Amino acid sequence: MDLGLDGAVVLVTGGVRGVGAGISRVFLRAGATVVTCARNEPEQPITVDGRTTEFLPCDVRDPEKVAELVDGIVARHGRLDAVVNNAGGSPYALAADASPKFHAKIVELNLLAPLLVAQAANAVMQKQETGGSIVNISSVSGSRPSPGTAAYGAAKAGIDSLASSLAVEWAPKVRVNSVVVGLVDTEQSHLFYGDEEGVAAVGETVPLGRLATPDDIGNCAAFLASPLAAYVSGSTLTVHGGGERPAYMAAAGTKETK
Repeated sequence: MDLGLDGAVVLVTGGVRGVGAGISRVFLRAGATVVTCARNEPEQPITVDGRTTEFLPCDVRDPEKVAELVDGIVARHGRLDAVVNNAGGSPYALAADASPKFHAKIVELNLLAPLLVAQAANAVMQKQETGGSIVNISSVSGSRPSPGTAAYGAAKAGIDSLASSLAVEWAPKVRVNSVVVGLVDTEQSHLFYGDEEGVAAVGETVPLGRLATPDDIGNCAAFLASPLAAYVSGSTLTVHGGGERPAYMAAAGTKETK
């Protein structure tokens, strides 16, 4: 299916590894010009079918750097059609033990930074005849308990609220949506789930029987950014393979949901 993204200029923050790399690959396949950013340049750019992402260094928590990033994209390509706010994350730290500075940094990266990028992108998109689309990569941690990453979960809940508010403020030129992501198998999965056997065991807890791939998330982000979702704004698309089986089923020794 043609997503209508051929020739579109797309910015993917944190688009150089993990989920971000999957998002970048999908947009490349769709024919978009993909600009990625991160604090540090990757060893290798993302390449698909002979097409390669561009890279610009940027700390998305810094308003001046974000403005330079967006201005640089427009200066080079003349427009900015879509932004995927993917940069984010959090190390494990119990809320009672983490410092106030730690909590502030997590909220800054996962909530305030996407707002900064969205503001800069919106200023460009409002002047374009075709407007633009902003997709925030959120998490199921924003709607369920997130022990060990409490500030991260709270920030992701904020991202979903932010999308609904910006969708109203910036309509009709700019659409804003969230992709609510569940468990994803990336190059860092072993840090959370152990070896391949551990990753597979975690995947079995998902109703669809596996973890998501980064490209699964990219497909959903590309749909929301595309003209196919022209009437979708202020929405959250949950991508979690069916979620989690209720704990009482495991306690009762029940494996089947049917």
